[in-house]
Amino acid sequence: MQDTPHAAELVDAVSAFLRDAAIPKLSGREAFDARVAARVLDIVARELRLVPAASAAEHARLRGLLGTDGTLAELNQRLCEAIAGGRIDAATPGLAAHLWAATLDKLAVDQPGYASYRQIIQAMETNA
Repeated sequence: MQDTPHAAELVDAVSAFLRDAAIPKLSGREAFDARVAARVLDIVARELRLVPAASAAEHARLRGLLGTDGTLAELNQRLCEAIAGGRIDAATPGLAAHLWAATLDKLAVDQPGYASYRQIIQAMETNA
């Protein structure tokens, strides 16, 4: 059993320290580098929180779309090969929804503040 704090909470604590205590005391290049480090830590924390469920959902969608099993990497490779070979295209049921979901999951980790992403998520929540 893993006791708290969990990895994401530890990363959050370091990021908060950088923003709240260290960066205000820095200037120039050091302040810039510390802001970059804090942003990197924010991405790592979101990966720790979001990627396991997103990967499981992606894996399930790919198994259904391709009708086969394998690792997530293998299924993504098969999907790319099927698209490149013309066996799967935009008219394939489930493909567009899969690609859309995968894109939104990646944005949730990498760029959750992206204005268009926020608008899409808000619209999805409103329509749910």
